[in-house]
Amino acid sequence: MPRTRAMKRVDDGNNDTEARGPDHTASSADISPTSAVPSFNGKLQAFEYTAATGTASRASISQMVATSVTTTSRALVASPLKKPAKRAAASPASTASPAKKKRESSKYAPPSKYAHLSPLTDILEPGLLLVFVGFNPGVRTATMGHAYAHPSNAFWRLLHSSGLTDRRCRPEEDVDLPRLYSYGNTNIISRPTRDAAELSKDEMLEGALELQRKMRAIKPEVVCIVGKSIWESIWQQRWGKKPTKKEFSYGWQDERHNIGTLEIEKGDEDADWPGSKVFVATSTSGLSAYPKPAEKEAIWKPLGEWAQQRRRERAETAAAVGAADAGAGEEASVAIAAASLEARTEVEEKEA
Repeated sequence: MPRTRAMKRVDDGNNDTEARGPDHTASSADISPTSAVPSFNGKLQAFEYTAATGTASRASISQMVATSVTTTSRALVASPLKKPAKRAAASPASTASPAKKKRESSKYAPPSKYAHLSPLTDILEPGLLLVFVGFNPGVRTATMGHAYAHPSNAFWRLLHSSGLTDRRCRPEEDVDLPRLYSYGNTNIISRPTRDAAELSKDEMLEGALELQRKMRAIKPEVVCIVGKSIWESIWQQRWGKKPTKKEFSYGWQDERHNIGTLEIEKGDEDADWPGSKVFVATSTSGLSAYPKPAEKEAIWKPLGEWAQQRRRERAETAAAVGAADAGAGEEASVAIAAASLEARTEVEEKEA
């Protein structure tokens, strides 16, 4: 029987209600529990409707996208993008790193500044194979009383690595160098300072001249100049100017630069002595950054090779002289014994 009263259908899925008014007439779909089977034409119409709807939807979406792009473009033109704000400059207090304490440049210091330090004693004796010549003692060296005593100084290490010594000696062994290797040590200036910049130019020139006198007195075979600046002072004292870049070189020097040929005193028993040959080596100071360590070793190496060869030759010569002296002594003893026997025989004959 048809229902004339308003109906309500409940959708459990969304929990909302759809009210139907009193003018609504129930259809067969509302009454029958099963829906009618759709015809072929009905399916065709449904398909056409769906396709048209999809096409319209796609057209609508494209139109929306185009509209959105156009609107956005207009907005960008009307309101250009703002450049990102620059980062605030960091305050000096936040970026400044701790300032390194710079080493103050040295200037001339009078002898009174280091009067409490004793000059380093020369280690010299006649006939040495080699004498090392430094600039002047540093504070650490003067305090300890031994040559090249500062831990950063590479002197003793270079002596060993170059072959000048068969082991790494200690600064305290400087006094043993003549006995162990026939080496000596001196400086062109005896008074100690922190560095060479605290010395005057006149002191350097006077010290270079004094070196000539010292070497003339003891006559070593070779003088090793431990540092370029020392050689420049010696050169200037002798030739009136420092060597040019072209004139300067490390290693063995020409014979015209031999040391000890000046200021020949009267009564010199060896007036024709040619002087000590010169080898210019690098500075060994820890403050000397150039040449690099490997280059320094290469510069010192030829001097070590020469010293080894000369020590062998000296040892062979000493052995030969010793043997000759022993032979001569034996011959002398035989001659003395023969003379004594002859004298005794003569006495006995007279008594008979």
